[in-house]
Amino acid sequence: MKLRITPLNFASAFFLFLAVYSWIYGVKLSGVQFLHFNSIIGWIFILFAVVVSFMDIMFRNFFPQTKKVWIVELSFITLAAIIFLLVK
Repeated sequence: MKLRITPLNFASAFFLFLAVYSWIYGVKLSGVQFLHFNSIIGWIFILFAVVVSFMDIMFRNFFPQTKKVWIVELSFITLAAIIFLLVK
């Protein structure tokens, strides 16, 4: 299997970084530090990383060319960001 760098690889690495960061430094929401939610939020970021990695594997199977994978994954990230901002 050939190693291909894709945008969802970067996204899953970012979620893993956020999980480790939340476990080490904790989470502050609205200036109040939540001591009991640090591990829960870390596990949520781990779950996001697993889901994004699974989506990356699915996109790689459907689109064998690296250029098409990049276009589809960047479109997926853009669509997810737009939906997130609309819901927010």
